[in-house]
Amino acid sequence: MKNYNNYALGKWIKGDGEGTPLYNAITGEEIGRASSKGLDFSQMMDYARKTGGPALRKMTFQERGLMLKRLALHLHSIKGKFYPISFQTGATKIDSWIDIEGGIGNLFTNASLRRQFPDLPYHVEGSAAPLSKNGTFIGHHIMVPRQGVAIHINAFNFPIWGMLEKIAVNLMAGVPAIVKPATLTSYLTEFMAREIIDSKILPEGSLQLICGSARGILDSITSEDVVTFTGSASTGKILKSHPRIVEEAVPFNMEADSLNCCVLGEDSTPGTAEFDLFIKEVQKEMTVKAGQKCTAVRRIIVPEKLVEDVQISLGQRLSKTTIGDPQIEGVRMGSLAGNEQKEEVTEKVKQLSKTQEIVFGSLEGFEVTGADKNKGAFFSPILFLNNDPFINTDCHNIEAFGPVSTILPYKNISEAIELARMGKGSLVCSIVTNNMKAAEEFVTGAASMHGRILVLNEACAKESTGHGSPMPLLTHGGPGRAGGGEEMGGTRGIKHYLQRTAIQGHPTTITALTKQYQVGGQQNTKGPHVFRKHFEEIEIGDTVITEKHLVTLDNIKDFAELSGDKFYAHMDENSLEGTIFTERVAHGYFIMSKAAGLFVDPPKGPVLLNYGIDECRFTKPVYPGMTIGVRFTAKEKIEQEKRDEDDIAKGIVKFLVDVYDDEGDTVMLATILTMVKKLNQN
Repeated sequence: MKNYNNYALGKWIKGDGEGTPLYNAITGEEIGRASSKGLDFSQMMDYARKTGGPALRKMTFQERGLMLKRLALHLHSIKGKFYPISFQTGATKIDSWIDIEGGIGNLFTNASLRRQFPDLPYHVEGSAAPLSKNGTFIGHHIMVPRQGVAIHINAFNFPIWGMLEKIAVNLMAGVPAIVKPATLTSYLTEFMAREIIDSKILPEGSLQLICGSARGILDSITSEDVVTFTGSASTGKILKSHPRIVEEAVPFNMEADSLNCCVLGEDSTPGTAEFDLFIKEVQKEMTVKAGQKCTAVRRIIVPEKLVEDVQISLGQRLSKTTIGDPQIEGVRMGSLAGNEQKEEVTEKVKQLSKTQEIVFGSLEGFEVTGADKNKGAFFSPILFLNNDPFINTDCHNIEAFGPVSTILPYKNISEAIELARMGKGSLVCSIVTNNMKAAEEFVTGAASMHGRILVLNEACAKESTGHGSPMPLLTHGGPGRAGGGEEMGGTRGIKHYLQRTAIQGHPTTITALTKQYQVGGQQNTKGPHVFRKHFEEIEIGDTVITEKHLVTLDNIKDFAELSGDKFYAHMDENSLEGTIFTERVAHGYFIMSKAAGLFVDPPKGPVLLNYGIDECRFTKPVYPGMTIGVRFTAKEKIEQEKRDEDDIAKGIVKFLVDVYDDEGDTVMLATILTMVKKLNQN
């Protein structure tokens, strides 16, 4: 009998005792056992803090991002290994694709977020805050990695995605993780974890795995740790109230199963593209992963005049769903994750049957292809009809975590909003409509109780990722019953593992701390022009003070002709009454263009190109007869990886362009991005 082991303290460890039996969800056969008995969770956390944490914190965001990219590429190259094992969880090929390649895709996406962070081990957030009249005292914010452990307690439904989507975020932040997958499907998580560990891409101590029970793991947490939980709301509430969570004020992110809904707009009648989309989307969300998704549609909210049409069309589509062994051609829905889960869903269906009617499906009367339905954890799609959802409210309180959903009628959009909100908070809801006014009313009315809302219609259908697909760049979580947490969400997810700290001091001091030049800080004007320096040779604060230029009326006229910008403020002094201008004003874009003419050093050198402008602001009018000059200062440096061996080794340098007038006042501020060749091309 195979033992599924734990990875702790730098080695694979078999738990003591017989362990928990694990089963093939299709055949019902025991495939192995998992136990964590004998593991010292306190030692594991100490190992993560002392071994994994320091190694990750030494790396910059760019290095961590490239590490994730390497891991994603590696796992993608061997993705075929994971499918045969995924089938044992009851997942079809499509289900497995979502779990395996969706999880790997999450790594790729989070790796790309490195471009939104500085080339530092910590993050510099936002802009400086002026705290004094003369600018000698400013404030800023930095965000540093927590010197603790990310503890991920995951659900059984996505053994791979559940792990990868979470560790991608904490690893980008520089925090090690201990992953506790649900024991029921931990055999698949363990298989992928072995591939990750064997690749040696991650620093030792940055990932540990517990396949058996993790009872007691929260007893050793401290204020610098972060706990995330995905699963049932009842279990989540127990964990969230753990004494150590409360006493240590430990960040706790909860993503709980919720009673998500899909709403059919009143305009989406039979014969419209939107009606067909609605039926397809609901059927998909009921049957993908056999309905075992935290985002699955549990409540189908339909205009009362269209209830019969929806019931018939959805029933016809569900009737074509072939249930059976996922490895057999033509099977569209596999099994639940195990017989224990089958018993739980059966009980919930019986509870729901007391207040509403089953209009499609049966607990017993269904066929299974290629397997014994009495041995495997198979379950028929069940469709309920609740004609009075404001009175019979079990559908708003009881969730059957399987292919089970309920049709609920509504009279108007206000009732649809009220029914959606009666779920007491969910991860996602969707509305299928081509009526923008109805969409606006629904979204603004329902948003406060939902983490995400999809507005689906023919215009976006071809590229829509669908109701049930949380995206790494968007927040994932929801209020109320859904747990109140926010997973992922691009940089928001990474910041969950960082501590925000306000720093104060002189601009020169804050420049030294942030490695970003702060206005008013010390500038170095000695040495060659910055365009003569290679990437490694440029220091933050290196500055070029340019010659000055006298702005003339001819400049304004010539620029207007060249650009075609003949806005009245530049061309007609008789039209300035009621404006802030006292005479014809120079174009802001002329000032920007002339600034480039002043600060650029023309001959070929290490600067390869300028490719963007950030934060450009015109702060004071420039009139004919005024002079302008530029203070051109190296603001920030970012390493850039080589695409291949033939690529030029280079980095990105951001320069602050401070254009000032003859009174010394700034008239324009901008940041330009330049690509600069490295001296060392190895």
